[in-house]
Amino acid sequence: MHAATFLQDLAVVMIVAGLVTVVFHRFKQPVVLGYILAGIIIGPHTPPFPLISNKEAIDTLAELGVILLMFSIGLEFSLRKISRVGGAAIIGALLEILVMLWIGYEIGRLFGWATMDRIFLGAMLSISSTVIIAKSLADLGKTKEPFAQVIFGILIVEDVLAIVMIALLSGVAITGTLKLAAIGVSIVKVSIFLVAALVVGFITMPRLIGYVARFKRNEMLLITVLGLCFGFSLLAAKLGFSVALGAFIVGVVIAESREIHRITVLTEPVRDMFSAVFFVAIGLLIDPAVLVQHWAAVLVITIAVVVGQCLTCALGTFLAGNDLRTSLRVGLGLAQIGEFSFIIAGLGTSLNVTSSFLYPVAVAVSAVTTLFNPYLIRNADRLVGWFDRVAPRKVVNCLALYTQWVGQFGSHRHASLARKLQRRWFGQMALNLVLVAAVFAGAAYISKRPPTRLQQLPFEPDTIKAALWLSAMLVSLPLLIATFRKLQAYGLLISETRVSPEKAGERTAAIRAVVAQGVGIAGVVLMSLYVLALSSTLLPSLEILLILILILALVTWLLWRSFVKIYSHAQFALRETLSQEPPPTAAVAPAQQAALLREVNLETVEILPDASAAGKLIRELEVRTRTGASIVVIERRSGERLINPGPDEELRSGDNVVLLGTTAQLSSARLMFSRRG
Repeated sequence: MHAATFLQDLAVVMIVAGLVTVVFHRFKQPVVLGYILAGIIIGPHTPPFPLISNKEAIDTLAELGVILLMFSIGLEFSLRKISRVGGAAIIGALLEILVMLWIGYEIGRLFGWATMDRIFLGAMLSISSTVIIAKSLADLGKTKEPFAQVIFGILIVEDVLAIVMIALLSGVAITGTLKLAAIGVSIVKVSIFLVAALVVGFITMPRLIGYVARFKRNEMLLITVLGLCFGFSLLAAKLGFSVALGAFIVGVVIAESREIHRITVLTEPVRDMFSAVFFVAIGLLIDPAVLVQHWAAVLVITIAVVVGQCLTCALGTFLAGNDLRTSLRVGLGLAQIGEFSFIIAGLGTSLNVTSSFLYPVAVAVSAVTTLFNPYLIRNADRLVGWFDRVAPRKVVNCLALYTQWVGQFGSHRHASLARKLQRRWFGQMALNLVLVAAVFAGAAYISKRPPTRLQQLPFEPDTIKAALWLSAMLVSLPLLIATFRKLQAYGLLISETRVSPEKAGERTAAIRAVVAQGVGIAGVVLMSLYVLALSSTLLPSLEILLILILILALVTWLLWRSFVKIYSHAQFALRETLSQEPPPTAAVAPAQQAALLREVNLETVEILPDASAAGKLIRELEVRTRTGASIVVIERRSGERLINPGPDEELRSGDNVVLLGTTAQLSSARLMFSRRG
């Protein structure tokens, strides 16, 4: 009976969602909004009666939708690209969160809400929706544009900070106070998890994916990838982090494998199904009666979100050195709240510290801003053009000079070889120490929450702690040895560059030896204190500890070279993963190319203003499927040339499209592009 009820609910969700979204797509409306409207239609608050019997099952499927959506976002995420927008992402996210926290608190004060309602409202308004904005950008074919990469960077920084914020809000709700120590601990935990997960993932997962891909079976590859996705999301949840963050990280890691194109194609249908359920589940939460009662608050908060996030994100992006056009497009693309706002509102409700109306208000604001978000992104160019026309020339010129100055400031910095080596070594040492912290954090987690089998072993708690400490030290030894070797190299570099014969005279060699040895000894002392601090929850009794130290010393002496080789292999594997480029999506043999080129021709077609193709994506037109011709070049009015454009590229009025095909194919394509809208 339960299975039949679940199947009935799922059928209702998919049928209604399908009908509504067909209508929305027909009238060129955001598909995401169609899913939410479908949820309202079948929800418990819409007369005459609810069409869903088991909402908990739908919520479970919606959680899967969040995981798969975040995973797919990670697959499109590029560390190489995000490194170029890192400054804009950090500045924009921090500025947005701080300003929107204050705005939300003041709006709550305006309506006379309780203090906790104000705090939670500010937190809800400070985080944009990664899932919904990414879906909107994908539907509009904007994910590959430069401003979209900045948006994704800001969204990821916000997601990381949102996890910290949720931990802080939990502490505030329980204790009623905000402690700086809690902020620091939360940030450190998230940072260690991110670094450790990315490093270990880059070393292991692309090789595992490559091994599975050798069997040339799509089913095997899909199951393996989904297993990694859900398994890592579970690990993140067990460690107290968001499943969305875990899914995103594993997506970023798998994106560095050479099978990324196959994985994207295989996972897309699964993602689309469960993401539809996720957005329908959001609509199920909307109570029209509550919205009518609090319409003024919904209106004011919506205006605050759209205006506040537009201005703060645009300002932060501009201050980081981006041009005015990109900054305004970033601001317009981020004017939305979503899933993290629901999580924060639900946290306040579960802890009984916020009013009952706050959750439906958050969902309503998210729905309204979701409606506006695609239009803001789609009309960003018009709004930017309008700003260029109405803004005073002096202001525009000053802003352009600032962007140019920031760009020159970053490009003219040069460093000597010694400084480059120092920065590289310090970066590697910092990474090693963070990984050591992750190892000990994992051991401490097991010590506090031991598995059932570990609890059943006939050992004393002190013995188990000793075993965990020894295991953590053995795993950390390659990292600690590598850090020690870097310290030795740094000491030699300092002694050679800072101790000159002109100043030291005959004692140059002796002073250099003292400096080099002193740096190494100081480093060993600091590392020992660092490991001791990390071991505070695992240290056994003094007698056992001394025995373990002797064992470690013996193992280090015997296996020193082996540990060095292990670290070198891991370092090489990490560099190899991050340096390789994914293969092209398809390749044609030279003989086939020659045969094709003898039969095909090139022809240029202009996109007229009233043509039906104007404003559509290449994949929407299906030119190759319908005619056999291919779009190889797009020439913009501005002079920009797009060679071999992707399927998500938009055709604009005035574009000259270069087509490749046979005479018959080109004739069919010419007729297609000449049709009026």
